[in-house]
Amino acid sequence: MRVPGWSPAALLLAACLWRLPPGRGAAGTEEVIIGEAGESVVLLCRNVSERADEVDWFHGDPGTVPPLFSSNAKLPQDARLSLVDNSSLHILALRPQDEGNYTCKDVLNEIVREHRVQLLVASGPSNVSVSISPAAALPNGTVYVDKRDTVMFSCTGSSHPEPTMAWTFQLPSAAPETFTEVNGSSTVYTLQNLSSRFQGNYSCTARNPLSGRSQTSTKELLVYYPPLSVPRCWAQTAQVGLMLQLFCNWPGGYPHPVLQWTEEGRDLENSSWVVNATGTGDTHVETLSSSRLFHGKVFKCVGSHILKQEEEEPTCTVQIKAPLLVTEPLKTCFVGGTVSLTCQVMESNPSARISWLRNVSQPEVEIQSGGRYLVTQEGSVSNLTIQNCSHNADEGYYVCKAENPVGLKEAYVSLTVKKPVNIVGVVGTVVVLLLLGLLVIAGIILYYNPLLCLQGSIFRNQESNDVFVLVDSDGEEEEEEEEGQKEEATGKSNVHRVTALVNGNSTQAGYGHHFTESDISERHSELSTEEVESEERPATQRQILPFLDEMGGTVGGS
Repeated sequence: MRVPGWSPAALLLAACLWRLPPGRGAAGTEEVIIGEAGESVVLLCRNVSERADEVDWFHGDPGTVPPLFSSNAKLPQDARLSLVDNSSLHILALRPQDEGNYTCKDVLNEIVREHRVQLLVASGPSNVSVSISPAAALPNGTVYVDKRDTVMFSCTGSSHPEPTMAWTFQLPSAAPETFTEVNGSSTVYTLQNLSSRFQGNYSCTARNPLSGRSQTSTKELLVYYPPLSVPRCWAQTAQVGLMLQLFCNWPGGYPHPVLQWTEEGRDLENSSWVVNATGTGDTHVETLSSSRLFHGKVFKCVGSHILKQEEEEPTCTVQIKAPLLVTEPLKTCFVGGTVSLTCQVMESNPSARISWLRNVSQPEVEIQSGGRYLVTQEGSVSNLTIQNCSHNADEGYYVCKAENPVGLKEAYVSLTVKKPVNIVGVVGTVVVLLLLGLLVIAGIILYYNPLLCLQGSIFRNQESNDVFVLVDSDGEEEEEEEEGQKEEATGKSNVHRVTALVNGNSTQAGYGHHFTESDISERHSELSTEEVESEERPATQRQILPFLDEMGGTVGGS
């Protein structure tokens, strides 16, 4: 049966209204019906007879309040009210003040029957709002916080009766997880020491306990943190072509920072001499043509991060420099030997490429490792090692070449290849010359002082039984000659005294005479006696006696 003024949706809603068993409402309530504010509801008058003379509805207990609606009345005072099937009360656009106890009363043949209904009006939840602080919002509505902050999450909503508030957290590509639930129109909680795992969607859901309706508000939260250090800059040569690449790196933050290269306060990215500009993650690279580069030019990288809103932005600088070379200009190698030519780059930014050339050949041919040549490099030092040196093939000039996008420097090394020297022959010649020199000196000394050899031998053998003979000086000889002259006057022989040093003791060795015949026999007897004694003396003394005799004879002959 079609009810006038009712749409199918309204009838379906009325049929699906929640009903609680009798006894759960107010005293005498037979039925509880829940409606939602703004919606329609039908209160059924049960057990009513179709032949009832009159049906009256009261908002409260009969006898205490006037009838709300009566079947005998022409029109009710409230236009939202109407009867369905001449018995059920239809209320349009429910309001919270419509909530309460309703009584249906019908009269048949003066028999009165009543049916009590309790109407509960649920409203909301509505105006559910999520707030996160301290936080800032991106243009798309996503909020971000600093991981170092203590973050407060709050949720509010309106509902009748008070709703149940629940918080859920959902990671990307994961199911939502409820982590707190309270009864009330608002809820607050805080989080500390946030990390990237706390990034995701935070949802607050308010649910009306009567109607079961719910409303959810969601905020996407990002956890940011700034870089802890300052930007780091460096320069290097591009792998293809002689171009300068400027690198600026500022790691450790989320999201990635914004990096910008400048030159004398002007942005380089839009400059005509920028060949390419790329940025990946925490690094920004700009490739420059070398046409406008010069020694000492300074470039600056300026970094900015969404969490570092400082007056002075972090920066780093790069000063480019042409190469500065240091070499050993002269090197020598013996034929068949090995020599190393060294070239060191003392200053260069970016690092220079070092190469070796033979002479100044055109076109330039770079020396590569292989055969007798070995080119090695450690840091800024390059070595060219030549093995088995050859006079014809290796002697000459070598060029050490250092080049970077800022400039080119060349240094020359002169290599001389010599034949090896006969060391043994040289040493032998030197020894022979020294010996000849010593012999010449010794001959000169002996020529001018012949007694020096004898004196030297006596002094070397003082500890042995050698005899050292000392001859008186010229002064003593003159005195002896005067005494001899005096002795000649008296008929005696002229005597020259000889002193002998035997075993370190000074003794009178003998005298020289002009012998007379009377003295010859006496001299022979003395000599025979000395010969006997000489056999009992040491060998050294026996050797000196003939020498003394010879000296005495010589003196006597004079």
